[in-house]
Amino acid sequence: MNKVMSRTPHPRPRHRPPTRHDTRRPSSAPRRASADSRTTPRTARTQPPRTAPAPAQPPRTAPQPAARPPRPTDLFADRLLAVLSGQRPVHWMLRHTAGRAYDDLARLAAHGPLRTRGARPVVRDIGYYVAREGALEVFARIAAGNQLRALAFRLELGADLRWRCTAVETGPRPQPSPRA
Repeated sequence: MNKVMSRTPHPRPRHRPPTRHDTRRPSSAPRRASADSRTTPRTARTQPPRTAPAPAQPPRTAPQPAARPPRPTDLFADRLLAVLSGQRPVHWMLRHTAGRAYDDLARLAAHGPLRTRGARPVVRDIGYYVAREGALEVFARIAAGNQLRALAFRLELGADLRWRCTAVETGPRPQPSPRA
């Protein structure tokens, strides 16, 4: 069985702004002389010979685990969601598509199948099926508020070793319930 369910948990919640990843800090203020050195005459104090300053050492922190690059299924699900929800223009996916997929994406985006009012849609879950070597058929569950939608797409590995989307579909738009 080649079916795989995967979605790596995000290291931080998406509703917070990004954190600072730069470990450098501004240098601290110069050290003050201790109380006993202020009372001793300057000639009586011995000072070490002047040498070149030592290079600044970065602060020691716990080693971070090596960050795995995101899977192509995760990247494309997020990219397609951005286009189909109206957050990005369709031409943003031009170099990431092949064949008729760009035309299908433009047609779908015109109808805005994943646009919502209120809650911003997010990818809840991703699964994929290895159709053949270098081809993945991917499905994603898209959540926006209390609605759950489906997104399916096919990825193929090109001769240049880049993944490209070759087909994209969304589930039918839910019909509003008739009011009695």
